[in-house]
Amino acid sequence: MIPIKDTEPSYTTPVVTVTLIVVNIAIFLYEFSLQMTDPYGFNRFIQHYAMRPAYFHPSNLVTSMFLHANWMHVLGNMLFLWVFGDNIEDILGHGKYILFYLLCGATAGIAQFLMDPTSTVPMLGASGAIAGVMGAYLAKFPRSRVIMLTWFLFIFTFELPAWVMLIYWFALQLFGGFGSLTSTAQGGTAFFAHVGGFIAGIILIFVMGTRPRYWRRNDLNWG
Repeated sequence: MIPIKDTEPSYTTPVVTVTLIVVNIAIFLYEFSLQMTDPYGFNRFIQHYAMRPAYFHPSNLVTSMFLHANWMHVLGNMLFLWVFGDNIEDILGHGKYILFYLLCGATAGIAQFLMDPTSTVPMLGASGAIAGVMGAYLAKFPRSRVIMLTWFLFIFTFELPAWVMLIYWFALQLFGGFGSLTSTAQGGTAFFAHVGGFIAGIILIFVMGTRPRYWRRNDLNWG
């Protein structure tokens, strides 16, 4: 069950969101080519730019959010960013949105580091930053509807209120995170990065403030 579209209109061109998608895919294509032609170079690249809590470096909080493990990882993250990012960019403005995205991603990395500071497993992916976008969307557009794609015998779509979909997603991350604390397996999903990013998004969207044009639109829409 994945989101493919939302019903909330965006009134500006989401240039930052599109740029982030292009940059993430371009970097993954480089990773993929490196993996195919120089596996040792690929491993060095990941070790250097991904975040490894036991070898923490502040710069990796940023670089790690532009790396992905495989095609499903990068395409899934970019789909979520496409569905929810345009509206948050719309209400923040392009400049604030870049800062918001990076802060959410960095906070997500810190949250995962605090929960498992001795881990040597590389942490990578944009999902912590995108979780922040989703948290902000919950705070600002809870009554919007999200079109979901699912399959059971055949493929079909249906609509869910945004708040239902997003709270359900957050609950899965929270339970997954606490479940990972008792697991001895290495690697897997960085659930606490998702949790940290989501909460950061909710807080930052209010701290950073939205554009006056959005306030007027909000008054007209909701009365």
